[in-house]
Amino acid sequence: MNDKLSLICKTLSEKSALDIKIVHISGISDIADNFVICSGRSAPQVKALCEHLEGTLEKQDIFALRKEGASEGRWVAVDYGDIIVHIFHKDTRDVYAIDTLWDNGANVTVYQD
Repeated sequence: MNDKLSLICKTLSEKSALDIKIVHISGISDIADNFVICSGRSAPQVKALCEHLEGTLEKQDIFALRKEGASEGRWVAVDYGDIIVHIFHKDTRDVYAIDTLWDNGANVTVYQD
């Protein structure tokens, strides 16, 4: 796991993100090399996870290229170029199930501290 990917997962874990998964999509898609997918228990937690992530990475001079969905707090996507972070409200994650959509059987890692 590269340093940026590790920092992202650690930062999300610090704010009690649920079920953090890394989906390696390099070679499957040109969108990015990895997705990091996690859940929050509520819309305010989803927003707090996003704010904490951005603030922590900006201190390391890592800036998001784009961010979508932060105002609703249901599904926030933060694009860091080679890594796209998806922060879901738990119910929304269950509906879209993107971690299973991109799963080829060997490319999903469950993050653990």
